[in-house]
Amino acid sequence: MGLDFTAIDFETANGFRGSPCAVGLSKVRGGVVVEEASWLMRPPENHDTFDFHNVRIHGIRSEQVAGLPRFGELFPEIGAFIGGDVLAAHNAAFDLGVIRSGLEVSGLPGPAYDYVCTVMLSRRCYSLVSNSLPYAAEEAGVPLVNHHDAAEDARACAGILIDIAGRNGAASIAELHLSLGLAVSHQPAFDPRRDPLSKATLAALEALAGGAAAAAPGRSFGAGWPEEGANPAPNAAASPGHPLFGQTVVFTGELAIPRPEAKIRSAELGARTESRVTARTTVLVVGDGFVAADLRSGRLTGKARRVLELHERGRRIEVLSEGEFLQMVGGHVAATPA
Repeated sequence: MGLDFTAIDFETANGFRGSPCAVGLSKVRGGVVVEEASWLMRPPENHDTFDFHNVRIHGIRSEQVAGLPRFGELFPEIGAFIGGDVLAAHNAAFDLGVIRSGLEVSGLPGPAYDYVCTVMLSRRCYSLVSNSLPYAAEEAGVPLVNHHDAAEDARACAGILIDIAGRNGAASIAELHLSLGLAVSHQPAFDPRRDPLSKATLAALEALAGGAAAAAPGRSFGAGWPEEGANPAPNAAASPGHPLFGQTVVFTGELAIPRPEAKIRSAELGARTESRVTARTTVLVVGDGFVAADLRSGRLTGKARRVLELHERGRRIEVLSEGEFLQMVGGHVAATPA
């Protein structure tokens, strides 16, 4: 087998993973992109509200997808393009979660997929202060021009995986993961008539039943320092394939969810949380609207500056924006009035 896979990237209308409004796909054969596809779409019914935060990120508005097929109607074409390929995505837990939740709320069964995460591979093979897609793509020699365009993001993800395989002399996905001591992840097939719904879908349905306030609690910026809360023990039974598993995470700035809740969600996924940057810290999550580009502009908190200093001394600490973190933990970014 050669280096064959399909890279995928979704954009969502709101904080629920099952609200895809765009998808991009890049098919790779023998380490070369040979075919691409992308679609705009309406999210599944009852989950098609476009939050201001999401629109601000990807620029897709509800009127642009009005009258287009919904995700469930398009999935046969998306699935046919993927075929039996291994899927690659940057923060793959999110994109595979989009497929699962999108099909669940559409009342449709889903196939099984083997998948790999280029965030995990970037951490292993690059030494970057941020493994966000633009930074990793630049390191791979496939710089992004229009980040959050689903087609461009999928192409960049494909380029990262091709580059990492090349650096490791690997001729296939299996060979690459074997050389790095990693396992290819697997999302099993499911049938909504028989199998339990995913946690993300159950939370979204409960929020829908409870009204918009339950789905998107407002962000509050109180005076003083955010409440840290306790540091719960990491869940040893969490999936080792999740990008937060085994990490030591510290938070700085205001997040869209309370910091104690962020710590609980991190611990559920196998992360250890702490309240200040120490020699053990491996991930710093930065709130206050931080994006990865701020690492170059200097708009940073004291903790983030400390991480940059440590990184310059050879310490491998990764900086995540709250958007990237919330994608990883399945958090909801509250809607903000336009």
